[in-house]
Amino acid sequence: MLILSLVVVCGLVFANCEIKNETSKKSDPKLLSATEVKAEKKKWEASPDGIKLKEWEMSPEGKKVLASAAKIRSHINYSTNMEAVITSLSLPPGSRLGFGVMARINDDYYILSFGLEKSNEFEQLHSLKGNDKIIIRSNSVSYAPKYDYPIVSVDYVERDGKVLYKRAPRKGGC
Repeated sequence: MLILSLVVVCGLVFANCEIKNETSKKSDPKLLSATEVKAEKKKWEASPDGIKLKEWEMSPEGKKVLASAAKIRSHINYSTNMEAVITSLSLPPGSRLGFGVMARINDDYYILSFGLEKSNEFEQLHSLKGNDKIIIRSNSVSYAPKYDYPIVSVDYVERDGKVLYKRAPRKGGC
């Protein structure tokens, strides 16, 4: 009886290991070569969404947004301090960026996006008022045809030498 129960337990453990190995093999994403990436990009650019994006990039509104994003690119690349002035405590109507504010950096306007408001992690940011001068750091700026301003994903906010927000490092990633 003891040997039989040992065989059953070993069989279950072995079967469980096989199932885990099979699922891990299936979930490995296939890495694309550089030529495959280029081909996929060209394919997307030929799609209706890709054509729409290219048209927007060539439009006066798109050129303005891209130029504004380029002005802060060096700050973004090196995650250096930027001085911003809060211009609005709300985002443009219909935006789906989570919690954020509008700000002016070097005479251009930007959407400062902090992420989805799930907890009280943005509590101190609610104390911001119009015309407040803040220091921000970011490592990403993006844009979308839906918005008339570049979107700055903010990692750090300081006002009057006091840290109001610092993005928590990602868990299990880069």
